[in-house]
Amino acid sequence: MEQYEIGKTGMRVSNLSFGASSLGGVFHNIREADGIKAVHTAVENGMNFIDVSPYYGHYKAETVLGKALKEIPRDKYYLSTKVGRYGKDGVNVWDYSPERAVESVYESMERLHIDSIDLINVHDVEFADMHQVVNETLPALVELREKGIVRHVGITDLQLENLKWVVDSVPEGTVESVLSFCHYCLNDDRLADFLDYFESKHVGVINASPLSMGLLSKRGVPAWHPAPKDLVEACRKAVAHCESKGYPIEKLAIQFSVSNPRIATTLFSSANPDNVLKNIAFAEEPIDWDLVKEVQEIIGDQRRVSWANS
Repeated sequence: MEQYEIGKTGMRVSNLSFGASSLGGVFHNIREADGIKAVHTAVENGMNFIDVSPYYGHYKAETVLGKALKEIPRDKYYLSTKVGRYGKDGVNVWDYSPERAVESVYESMERLHIDSIDLINVHDVEFADMHQVVNETLPALVELREKGIVRHVGITDLQLENLKWVVDSVPEGTVESVLSFCHYCLNDDRLADFLDYFESKHVGVINASPLSMGLLSKRGVPAWHPAPKDLVEACRKAVAHCESKGYPIEKLAIQFSVSNPRIATTLFSSANPDNVLKNIAFAEEPIDWDLVKEVQEIIGDQRRVSWANS
């Protein structure tokens, strides 16, 4: 698989990588054994970057991933997790205090059965007081970086402007990477507008959700999806068009999202080993750029239409 460096971290990662949210049953219930096999399949076939969060499945994703990682040599993967978003008994919890952030890092390492974290992120900064993120959360993580507990520090958010604001508001080198989702896919490529900026700050870029949280899938958009109706309908027409061409939109979506070498990696999530293999195969095949143009014309004025995070 193609590999690119995340900013200036020294971490060269596969251009398609494993998002572990599915291991928490975020999208639908899973068989734990299948989830563990999906992780093994990903690493065995060249994916060397794994991203998770204590929020996914309210600690379940980290717990299942930890079981999978026990059987994989530590030098075969880079691991990214997060602080700030949690939950228990189906109730979401946000806590960006420095004390909770540090505590969360150690809890994650215990669940994941590792002794250091390659990349620790402040999760979805838009839900925080971003001044607290700048003045308290990130400095606490930087201190852990200086101690060698974590190797690199990043931030995540749906809103690209928030990522830029945080990077602008901290000393250079504090934030080494940003993770953006649903902004470099067939229906929304607005992340491209920010690449010059992030590169100028030596900040690596991680993309996530090439299927736009299910908008770009034959299965159809889940009922909880926050996208506006006009965008959902436009994407439904695009799915049908690809189907008529015998070219699954999932394949085109994966290929498009990994096509930009300025984006270090794109995360997708599946607890199905067969889907992991299928997506790796998609990423390694040449893309049909004429079909990309057709799909984007169908999506039309709904391109770059986003929604509020939830």
